[in-house]
Amino acid sequence: MTMNKTEIAQKFITMIPHSRALGMELTHVGEGEAHIEMPYDARFVGDPETGVISGGAVSALMDTCCGAAAMSHPSSPAGTATIDLRIDYMRAAQPGQTIRAKAECYHITRSVAFVRATAFDDDDANPVATANGTFTVEAS
Repeated sequence: MTMNKTEIAQKFITMIPHSRALGMELTHVGEGEAHIEMPYDARFVGDPETGVISGGAVSALMDTCCGAAAMSHPSSPAGTATIDLRIDYMRAAQPGQTIRAKAECYHITRSVAFVRATAFDDDDANPVATANGTFTVEAS
């Protein structure tokens, strides 16, 4: 049985131990786009005084979401790995809120996928972070 790109992206998310540990859930996958949610979890707080989630957890969310977007692009044979990822943190996510990442693979070559992403909490008007990255495109 051949899996479609949605199934491949979902399997990608569930096979990565840190994605499971962080509670990541793929909520949407389309042609070159992915949305992943990560619920608030006190185990991943980076500042105990404020309850703000660690930037490392946000980074992992954005990297995983970008990888899923690259994998789901119609020109991608499915496998990918991060080459480079730049994340700009705009503000701290509000404690207690789910963080949602949306990524888009906006250009792909034979060997490199170019992806951008944004992460939000409940305040959709003010991003928590933005990212731009490049990912490998495995040869078929």
